[in-house]
Amino acid sequence: MEVLVSILPFVVIFGVFWFFLIRPQQKKQKEHQGMVNNLQPGDNIITIGGIKGKIVKIKGDNIRLRVSSNVDIDVIKQSIGRMNPEFDKIEENKEEKEESAEN
Repeated sequence: MEVLVSILPFVVIFGVFWFFLIRPQQKKQKEHQGMVNNLQPGDNIITIGGIKGKIVKIKGDNIRLRVSSNVDIDVIKQSIGRMNPEFDKIEENKEEKEESAEN
């Protein structure tokens, strides 16, 4: 009985540790993997290095990313940090400003 009482705090600490640290990290990892698996050409993303761009082509684990006019780079899928829906709005605003500047 004393052995059980002495082991119980370690079991409780491990359970709390797993519930608050390991489990959320596993959930976040699954969500990221799902996002990476569902990437399509035309999606705007940000890499873990902070590079913003639009996916041009996906071939296996490699992604061709357009970061500027006529500037494409190749990155691996796991370097994708997150989707960037605001990128479309920024590009639209740039185009509107360029059109208004021309007029």
